Amino acid sequence: MDSRFVGIADLVETPSVAVVVDVMRACTVAAWAFAQGAERIVLAESLDEALALKARHPDWAALKDGPLAPGFDMVNSPGLLRSIDLAGRTVVQKTTAGTVGALAVKGASLVLCAGFVVAEATARLLRTHECDSVTFVVTGEDGQADEDLACAQYIARRATGAGTDASEFLGRAAASRAATELATGVRQGVHPDDVALCLELDRFPFAMVATSEGPQMVLRPCAATSPTDAASI
Repeated sequence: MDSRFVGIADLVETPSVAVVVDVMRACTVAAWAFAQGAERIVLAESLDEALALKARHPDWAALKDGPLAPGFDMVNSPGLLRSIDLAGRTVVQKTTAGTVGALAVKGASLVLCAGFVVAEATARLLRTHECDSVTFVVTGEDGQADEDLACAQYIARRATGAGTDASEFLGRAAASRAATELATGVRQGVHPDDVALCLELDRFPFAMVATSEGPQMVLRPCAATSPTDAASI
């Protein structure tokens, strides 16, 4: 499998297969939302779009980066999200990196969103599809975020079926700037457990597939052995 690792701004053409990686924290939060029962996640282009969707669908739950703001129900924190019951609900997510990265490759034939918490399921799905070439979108820090690059490189190795020690990759993520900022309170809307939760390898047994549904890009959990069917969580 030929793997490319690029930042969002470096996407000069739409790849055939894309894995969008945002470890801290959009993709980890998305996985937790599904674990808490969410049916689907709508990826919003902007905060205004997220609020407009929420206004049209009051039963939906909207989340964003940073502190909680009027019109939003949650913030982009796995530690805070894990106590919320989202059974059967649609979540609208808008973040500064993860959702932007997914929307940037919406024309790809297969779009996966990933973090360490769904790494093996993501790699297994890539193996199932027998992908010749995969573009990993490193969303943080203009493509330089080491937690995202480490996760992408780990998934790429696992997708080839190679036995790979995860400790090196998790160590890089733990020492990243994002981890430091989350741990020291530089970022807002943070729970003390966020970094640890983002580094829980293979916490969940599903991959996450984003597809266009009408005008929206929608993320759903997917069993790695059945690319078209949503997993039972």
